[in-house]
Amino acid sequence: MEDNLSARRKAYVIDTNVLIHDPNSVLNFEEHRVIIPMTVLEELDKLKSGKASVSAECRAAIRLIDSILGDAEPEQIRQGVRIWRDLTRSHLGTLSVLMDMQDGVGKDYLSNELNDNKIINQLVTLQAADINTKVVLVTKDINMRLKARACGLAAEDYHNDQLVSDIKQLARGYHEMEGSFWDRVKAVETVQGMGETLHFVPRESFGDSLFLNQFIIDDEGFVGRIREIDGEKVVLTDLPREQLMNQQAWGLTPRNIHQALALNLLMDPNVHLVSLTGPAGSGKTILALAAAIEMTIVERRFNKIIATRSTPPLAEEHGFLPGTEEEKMDPWLGAISDNIEALHLNDASPSGSIEYVKEKANIQFKALNYIRGRSFQRSLILIDECQNLTPHQMKAIITRAGDGSKVVCLGNLAQIDTPYLSPTSSGLTYMSERFKGFRHGGHLQLHGVPRSILAEYAETNL
Repeated sequence: MEDNLSARRKAYVIDTNVLIHDPNSVLNFEEHRVIIPMTVLEELDKLKSGKASVSAECRAAIRLIDSILGDAEPEQIRQGVRIWRDLTRSHLGTLSVLMDMQDGVGKDYLSNELNDNKIINQLVTLQAADINTKVVLVTKDINMRLKARACGLAAEDYHNDQLVSDIKQLARGYHEMEGSFWDRVKAVETVQGMGETLHFVPRESFGDSLFLNQFIIDDEGFVGRIREIDGEKVVLTDLPREQLMNQQAWGLTPRNIHQALALNLLMDPNVHLVSLTGPAGSGKTILALAAAIEMTIVERRFNKIIATRSTPPLAEEHGFLPGTEEEKMDPWLGAISDNIEALHLNDASPSGSIEYVKEKANIQFKALNYIRGRSFQRSLILIDECQNLTPHQMKAIITRAGDGSKVVCLGNLAQIDTPYLSPTSSGLTYMSERFKGFRHGGHLQLHGVPRSILAEYAETNL
């Protein structure tokens, strides 16, 4: 009977890192009671004017909490204020604030010197006072979850924005078939039109995981890209392999078929969002940059290239850097500069070519923290190291794209430097899954390490 009650009545206690990860998280616990400890509010207050990388999320969380609590009386806030849902136009669940315990109330299992311990002690007391309610601590801090469980509490990660439970489930953007693809096809209708060849293939010839702009590759050299899907037919655009491998963007040609597929997405004017994942050295940045320069200088599709990335330090902080915004961002966006240099190594005057490209393509280095609220028209927005962004941050950046703009997201899910993020909870994973099947979006996972023999060996063996 007690287990049934516990399963029915739950109180979710939200840690600070969850509110930073997703400021709207308090709305995602349906009919259950949501509790925010006073210690968490104090931490949000300290962080709201601190590092720009988290201050915006803190302010957003505080505003949402304030809008829910409104003008409720102190006793109501302690007991729980009903949460209004705009989507359903109804109330569902409650939000309350857990006040700091007075000395001598309850038993302290852990030292109160740390805020995490202070919260855990409060929850142990809260759980003991109401055995019919299951108190669940929700935090992205693994060590805090371990300590909570050691004290007899239920604790879990925040999974609401994790669309895959294993990174192996993340779509690669292409489907490889053994042998010949056409051996699996019972009937096909082929149409020539507008400079392309379209194949109308029965839906049953494919597996279950199909989405628009996914590529089909076989061992016999066939490459197709899914253009339309309905209940009975799949429309494939035929992409001759030789033509793909001979593509050029600012003098760069692909070194393998996966790079060729990525370049096909990057250069397509009908694809407004491209995400590329893969190991270090697989060519993500240089492909994206070459395509961006080609489309901006030669084809004149865009007026400028906005290059940005998140800036969690790999080692210790080095303090404030002098200079303009571009000069401050140069150490972080060194990969962009390095790849511009790599594209012009064989020029008579590489330094002159680099300066020409930066000026002609109007390449601007922008700090990720300061592009909120802006709108970029006819711009190619290149976001590097996307694996270090939360889903909320990813949304904040992509929504900056104005009319005629294209967003290219690059990242290596094996190199996450942001605390509390994992490959499954990264904003890059979330975005790739959310946009899977979007008519104007494409995702591709690159393979191989063409950078050098040394880089390939290190990626495999270290």
